[in-house]
Amino acid sequence: MPIKTLQVRVRDRHAALLSRMAFEVNQVWNLANEASYEAWHVPVPEVGYIQGVWRSAFDIQKDILPIRKARGFILPSHTVQQVVAEHAARRRQFKTSKLRWRASSGSRRALGWIPFKKGSAKWVNGQVRFAGHYFRVWDSYGLADYEFRAGSFVQDARGRWYFSVSVEYQPNATPSRKAVGVDLGLKDTATCSDGAKLKAGRFYRDLEDALGKAQRTNKAQRVRAIHAKIRNRRKDAIHKFTTHLAERYGVIFVGDVSSAKLVKTKMAKSVLDAGWHQLKTQLKYKAIARSGVFEEVNEAYSTQVCSCCGAKPDSSPKGRAGLGIRHWICSECGAEHDRDINAALNILAAGGIPVSMEESSPFRASEDVKQKIEGVQAL
Repeated sequence: MPIKTLQVRVRDRHAALLSRMAFEVNQVWNLANEASYEAWHVPVPEVGYIQGVWRSAFDIQKDILPIRKARGFILPSHTVQQVVAEHAARRRQFKTSKLRWRASSGSRRALGWIPFKKGSAKWVNGQVRFAGHYFRVWDSYGLADYEFRAGSFVQDARGRWYFSVSVEYQPNATPSRKAVGVDLGLKDTATCSDGAKLKAGRFYRDLEDALGKAQRTNKAQRVRAIHAKIRNRRKDAIHKFTTHLAERYGVIFVGDVSSAKLVKTKMAKSVLDAGWHQLKTQLKYKAIARSGVFEEVNEAYSTQVCSCCGAKPDSSPKGRAGLGIRHWICSECGAEHDRDINAALNILAAGGIPVSMEESSPFRASEDVKQKIEGVQAL
């Protein structure tokens, strides 16, 4: 069965207990960091250091578990094992014997993190039971209907705690088999081939003055609150838009516009405020969860090519000079176009859904995408 992650906020009255556990997690991480480094870098008098042995997570766990008892940690042993295992995984990933220390205070303080294995956290009498303690949460998902797998308690920059857990679920397939193309932009964050648009929210720019004032007066708590408001407003708008598309369409094609490249230009602030990566990520998992198809397709020249005749006329908007052209008329066939809707139609055609273009059009779907579409249509 497919797996998804649920996250709910923990009541603030449990913050002190969770902070203590997070402090102990940091201690375990740092002990594992020290043990792995000392085993790999062996000091030799008058020589320096020689290469030692690469200690596994199992070896380090055997050393740390007795220390847990000696120091009186309230952290359960399975969480200690999970922390050491995560440390070992990150060492393998970055191919190093030492990672960054997890600080519990100061400007470089690590945000709280308390991982747990499957079966360690349970839903009992309307509360989360973990390590012999009960935690009340704002249950917005109906957690009693799910069986908990692995997860963690995590802390945000404002000091609020969240219970994050992966669960199995039965997805509901989207009844529609229709397809849609989505063009990403800055004037409108997203434009669909059916004409629907997600207006640019200006989430950051609307609060930019208040954020700057809070930063100049060194009000750190206010700064974090404003950043959280910006993030939540953006996430809410994108969630509503992507859910609407995923429920209405079984096949979704999005242009492969690159945020990483555009943030190096003068449009960086608007690009980051649009949240294209978040939008594509949400569309992908929501489409897959509904047994649909999501594909990123090459959007090169999608703005310049006429979606009716497939030509690239001289009258189409080109380059930076044409950014201000929002409507244009094809000099080849006389069709009138909204700039973004025309691009979305071309993206739809690039995914393999014919619009009305001639065979000479540069937009053609790959065989892999065609097979996925045929699979959805056969359902």
